[in-house]
Amino acid sequence: MNKMKILKKALVSVIGFSIMAFGIAFSIKAELGTSPISSVPYAASEISGLTVGMATIVMHCVFILLQVVLLRREYELFQLSQLPVALLFGGMTDFAMFCIKSMSYTTYLGQWGLCIIGILLVGIGVSLEVEANFTVVAGEGLVIAITKVFHTKFGITKVAFDVTLVIIALLLSFIFLGRIVGVREGTMAAALFVGQVSKLCMSRYGKLGQWINGHDIVKPDEPEPPIQ
Repeated sequence: MNKMKILKKALVSVIGFSIMAFGIAFSIKAELGTSPISSVPYAASEISGLTVGMATIVMHCVFILLQVVLLRREYELFQLSQLPVALLFGGMTDFAMFCIKSMSYTTYLGQWGLCIIGILLVGIGVSLEVEANFTVVAGEGLVIAITKVFHTKFGITKVAFDVTLVIIALLLSFIFLGRIVGVREGTMAAALFVGQVSKLCMSRYGKLGQWINGHDIVKPDEPEPPIQ
């Protein structure tokens, strides 16, 4: 892979992660529940006083450590690229929260408007991450590690992983706060529709794929975009 191709992949990945971060910020602002991958950081931030971005960085670092434990000698050093991704993703989440802090809603319909924007942005971000095929967020990396070690299918493992995160968020918030935070109807909507938005976007990325890959545009079957 030449340097220009690497730079293109890295650029598209960074743009994708940044868009995902803004999507998460909108879902938090809507107060209808965050996406599954953000449910634990949001609950942790409410408990600890950390920002959502800082809690996200901590969670991703834990995911990276779990990958090392699971894969052991099979762990590839390139996967440490998930660490700067975690820093970028967490920092951009806090930046996005700052950018939209003045936004408000007066009705339940307004909440859903913000939630839908969040779902669309996360879906677009995920599709760019998959299209770039450069590196992944640590949560997806952990799912891939689990599939390698236990020989499970990615789609089933991803769903089980997301459900586990939501359960952890529910338990943390109920035990430490006495109420449920970060998990509501918007969480279910994100679980159902982020993947669909990603697939729709990826089906329209012909020219983007050509730009990233040059004339080598023949691709293998695309992996299923992760549900965020």
